[in-house]
Amino acid sequence: MRKLRLASYWASACGGCDVAILDTNEHILDIAAVADIVFWPVAVDFKYSDVEAYDDRSIDVCLFHGAVRNSENEHLARLLRQKSEVLVAFGSCAVSGGIPALANFKRREDILNRVYRESPSTENPESVLPQPHFTAGDITLDLPDFYRRVYALDDIVPVDYYLPGCPPTPERIWEVFEVIVSGQLPPAGSTVGVADHSLCHECSRVKKEKKVKTFYRPHEIIPDRENCLLEQGLICLGPVTRGGCGARCIAANMACRGCYGPMPGIIDQGAKFISTLGSIIDEDRVEDAGAVIDRIVDPAGTFFRFSMAKSLLKGARQP
Repeated sequence: MRKLRLASYWASACGGCDVAILDTNEHILDIAAVADIVFWPVAVDFKYSDVEAYDDRSIDVCLFHGAVRNSENEHLARLLRQKSEVLVAFGSCAVSGGIPALANFKRREDILNRVYRESPSTENPESVLPQPHFTAGDITLDLPDFYRRVYALDDIVPVDYYLPGCPPTPERIWEVFEVIVSGQLPPAGSTVGVADHSLCHECSRVKKEKKVKTFYRPHEIIPDRENCLLEQGLICLGPVTRGGCGARCIAANMACRGCYGPMPGIIDQGAKFISTLGSIIDEDRVEDAGAVIDRIVDPAGTFFRFSMAKSLLKGARQP
């Protein structure tokens, strides 16, 4: 059998998904035995022109990680879709916007002003903002256009499979590679490397159906390792998040932040968690319940930490 042709690209993201691929450790040699890397800018010196020269659909599998924040990201998303037989939205940013999509709560102009004019470390007396095109003599310099919002990959191009996680765990990555190599692919559009049950089903902590009278930020308490973190007053998105990660954050005594995405049937992960909170607050009066909710710092950034691009909110209203 010929070796697979494998591509991996990093769009608007932190780079953790590339590291997660390397964290498959000795399995990276197994991957190399069955696949030739034909595009992986972080590891091998390929140029965009190399990809443009490939025949359409000549890349067997492309792992696309990162959201789409600018015109360069969109160009590569469309190019790799054109050149790839199978396109995988790899990691939370590609699947649902991830951390970059929290910028959707702000207007494009506000972000540029903050970064280039208002931040304490910025010295810009002429209030210069980056320009997409700048000519200096005979040379024209181009920068990608900064979009008004952050998009998930499937907002831009059709996606064949989804592998969530921030990043996906090496165990799940290797399992997905094994499936790809076997040729026994699931139906197109499937989310792979995850469970259909919630993270709570994988969590070994004791759940007493205890109501909550106050919430804490992680640095305010040291939770015990036996009981449910949510029942101890820590915001844990386990009830509305898919399992499959091995509950690694929970094992480290940290609450789930929801990076493996919503369970099947949940339209909006953040909105679903709001309803979860309503069922566990131990107050009868509206004003008392409101005081408990007020203890939650940055609820939007917490409930929609990884899912903003696919939420019902989508982002701030912009002219």
